Amino acid sequence: MYEQYYGFSERPFQLTPDPAFFFESITHKKALSYLGYGLNQGEGFIVITGEVGSGKSTLVAHLKEKLDADRMSVGEVVTSALDGEEMIHVAARSFGLDVEGRDKAAALAAIEHFLHEEARNGKRCLLIVDESQNLSIGALEELRMLSNFQLGAHPLLQTLLLGQPEFKRLLAGSPELEQLRQRVIAAHHLEPMQPGEIEPYVRHRLGHVGWDGNPELDHGIFTKLHRATGGIPRKINQVMTRLLLLGAVEEQAVIEPDMLDSVIEEMEGDSAAGEEITADNIAPDPQLPASQAIAQARRAEADRKAPEQPQSEGLAEAQIVAIERAFADRDRELDQLRREIGETRASFAGETGQGSEALDERLARIEARLDEQEQSLRHVLAQLIEFLEAGGRREAA
Repeated sequence: MYEQYYGFSERPFQLTPDPAFFFESITHKKALSYLGYGLNQGEGFIVITGEVGSGKSTLVAHLKEKLDADRMSVGEVVTSALDGEEMIHVAARSFGLDVEGRDKAAALAAIEHFLHEEARNGKRCLLIVDESQNLSIGALEELRMLSNFQLGAHPLLQTLLLGQPEFKRLLAGSPELEQLRQRVIAAHHLEPMQPGEIEPYVRHRLGHVGWDGNPELDHGIFTKLHRATGGIPRKINQVMTRLLLLGAVEEQAVIEPDMLDSVIEEMEGDSAAGEEITADNIAPDPQLPASQAIAQARRAEADRKAPEQPQSEGLAEAQIVAIERAFADRDRELDQLRREIGETRASFAGETGQGSEALDERLARIEARLDEQEQSLRHVLAQLIEFLEAGGRREAA
């Protein structure tokens, strides 16, 4: 609607990645430099991480446009949650190999044969794996094993791993991934755009769709836009789409700060009313000590004198699923931490060559992850408290 009103050739702030709209912010320029360096090496792993909506997919789409298809074959994997064997089959299919119904060994053989053929034809192979934070340790290890394929001394496969910040932490802190870490030749974390980059970013995208100054953009909106979005490109696109829609509905030729205030307030209201309940957004006060949270929950239950209020069964079930998922995730993390602590103790007892600095660093990583788990527990407990105070049934809680 608004694109017709303002005479744009298409929507300038669409959410789907489009390399035509790529904006070279400071952090994206650095990422391209690391990618260029890594690709020139022709081996190992390149790692790009960033928050949701930071522009990882758009960056890769831009990169792919620059690659010469006659000199490089590219396979792409967008993961959900893959184990080792699934990773091999998905990687094979990403290069167009038919491995349906074949076991892991056969799929590996097909990949190796393909890589050798491409090398003989003068082509390199790049595997791009998105959403890497969802991969199991086993799947990551299988990717490392794929990097072992060589023709003489020439590596046959290079891998680009894209992921959210938790993947960066996993890669840095997991003892099982030490060998993969040693093969990372370039890595960059995409930061949010800086305040001074918001206006050029908005004008860049508008210019791509034929913007001729209509609507005029009041300079005062850009500082507020950065504050509201944190400099995350996808969030900027969401707000600007709503802002231009409001401008078109109200037939405004100038986009002013008070219009942005109205859009932000409306979007915050939408989020509060319809936010999906998941384990990821169970995050009330993270500073609440666990002991106080438990005591407060007990008081809330004991003090509640009024008859139970009817509550949507769907909402209650969603809360239960979210809480169960949070505790299941926490249990898995704690099991991993217990294994790491055991390994650290064994290393301390049996490896006389390990210096105290290395040991201190390893223990510090474990302590940091324990702190994260404590935060998670506090979040879940606080959510339980809110559930009880809002009249939720004790049985559901």
